[in-house]
Formats: sequence, C-alpha cells, structure tokens
Amino acid sequence: MIIQLKPDISESQTESLINEIGQIGYKITEVKTQEGTYLVGIGSSDFDIRRFGHHEGIQDIHIVSDAYKLVSRKWKVKPTSIDLGDGVFIKEGDMAIMAGPCSIETEDQIVKVIDHLKANDIKIMRGGVYKPRSSPYAFRGLGIDGLKLWHKLASEAGIKIITEVMQVSQIEEMLDYVDVFQVGARNTQNFNLLDELGKVDKPVMIKRGISGTIEELLQSAEYVFSGGNEKLILCERGIRTYEKASRNTLDLNAVPILKDKSHLPVVVDPSHGIGIRKFVHQMALAGVMAGADGIIYETHEVPEKAYSDGQQTLNFAQSAQLTDQIRKIFAMRKTFDLL
Repeated sequence: MIIQLKPDISESQTESLINEIGQIGYKITEVKTQEGTYLVGIGSSDFDIRRFGHHEGIQDIHIVSDAYKLVSRKWKVKPTSIDLGDGVFIKEGDMAIMAGPCSIETEDQIVKVIDHLKANDIKIMRGGVYKPRSSPYAFRGLGIDGLKLWHKLASEAGIKIITEVMQVSQIEEMLDYVDVFQVGARNTQNFNLLDELGKVDKPVMIKRGISGTIEELLQSAEYVFSGGNEKLILCERGIRTYEKASRNTLDLNAVPILKDKSHLPVVVDPSHGIGIRKFVHQMALAGVMAGADGIIYETHEVPEKAYSDGQQTLNFAQSAQLTDQIRKIFAMRKTFDLL
C-alpha cells in the first residue's frame, strides 16, 4: 500500500499512523521526495482501507500489489513530467529528442555537435565523459574536466546535458554540470549508486540492464524513488539475447508494457538497441510508434573517426533527416491516438 501524507501532517500524527498500520502486520517505510511524503507499506494481510480514512494527515491511500510500488501506475494515474527548465520537458504527449556523440572528445567536437543540434532544434545533448568500456585499453572519457568544458559550451547555447554517472564518488563533482544523470546498462543494478541518486535533486534516466527484465528495470527505478528522487526516466536500449546479427535485441515490446505499468516517461535508444548505423532510423521510428516519449541516439560529424561506437553513430546529415522523420511520425502517432 501507498499512503500519501498531507504537507501539514504533524510528526505525532505520522507516528500514530505508522503504529496503527504496524498493528495489522505491515512494515512501513517513510519516503520523503521533492514532491511529497509517502508511507509505503509491505504486508500480506487483507484490510479495509477505510480503517485509516479518519486520519486527518492522509491525502490519499492506494492498494498497490506490484513489488515496485512508487513507480507503479496503479496509484499515480497522471504521468510524471520531467521539467529540465527553459521549456524543455520529457513527458507523455511530447517527443523529446536527445542526440550527441558516444564520447565527448574535444572542444571542437563539442562545438560542432552543438551547432548541429541548434540547427535542428534539438534541446538535449547526450555524451559520455566517463565511459564503461569492455576493454581497459579503449578510450574511457575526458572525465570531470571534459564535463566542465561541455557544460560551459552547452549552457551558452541553451542546450541541456545528459551523461552517464558510473559510481557514487562521481555524483557530487558532476552535480552542477549535468541536467540529467544517466545510469548505464552495466549499472542498472548497482544499488549503492541508485540509493545515492535517490538523494539528488536532478532527473535520472535508468537504462535497462544488458540482460535485465522489465520488472528489474522498474525495481531499479523504485530504488531511486524510495531514496527521495521522483524525477525518473526509463530507457529501453536493447537486451542481450542469442541473436548475433545485431549488437543487441531492441525490445520494443517493453515500451507499451512500461507505459502501462509505470507513470514514468519512457525513452528508446536505437543506437545501442541495434548497433548498426544503417538500421538506426528504422528502429528509432519504430520506437516512436511503439509509444516512446523520447528518442536518444548517437551522432558525430565523422562517425568513422569517433573515439567509440562509430559503427552505430549517425553523421549530421543522417541525424537531421532522422530528427525530421521522428517529428513527422510522432505527429502521425498523435493522430492515431485520437481515433
């Protein structure tokens, strides 16, 4: 169960409520977020929710059977909207486009990507300054100095930044220079990292684990929410299967399922999802039609010279074409939604 508490509830009222719920065998966890205060109850006994309705400090009470409770749509019917400021949102009913290189490489590269994004009215730039690489000898990013430079140039251009955080120790130093923290596929079940991101007042996008289930992705989001951060985004980026013809298997089934199960916005990453440049367009547009609230993909002036993931990265001409197509397909989808 989830109990939403009124903002003016007193400490004694909260304590009395927790004690009363405990008497029916429920373990209570108090969760305070940027948006409100909740009591999350875990138990197996049946009870009549009207039993607690007399408490003045209760705003609402919900029965949620899902293991992931706070991110479940069963209690929060209104979809979560992520406001990045300056009129930039990631939300249902809109189409957020996030584009940029796999890795932040040089100042010149940053400037050229920003110019490309501005020319195509893309408000969010993706890129990595800390890169989890399969090989320890591959390029692993420019680190905090690269992030500071990127942030300066992006801020001047009115562009928001989404970038990956890999460990707890990086959060504090990155905090002032990012608009969205990304949790990569390899860290989706790094619970220490998720706990700490729950204490941060910045949006967090969680990518699905390499072999993770939909429920595991939702449980990862639950860790962050229960830690105090409601500003969450889910990302389908493909899973590892027996298929070898593509880098991953982009599970577009996950998009409508996640939208049905959770109130959080859902983003699709076709670049990692298929890993083959010439097919990124098709998978991005398929993601839009599947119901995604945003698309995040990789672009670079000369993908063949990119420090990482060049094989799945679009050049600027391809990126401009895809952006135009995404918006047209999204407009078509909105028309279908009205039928």
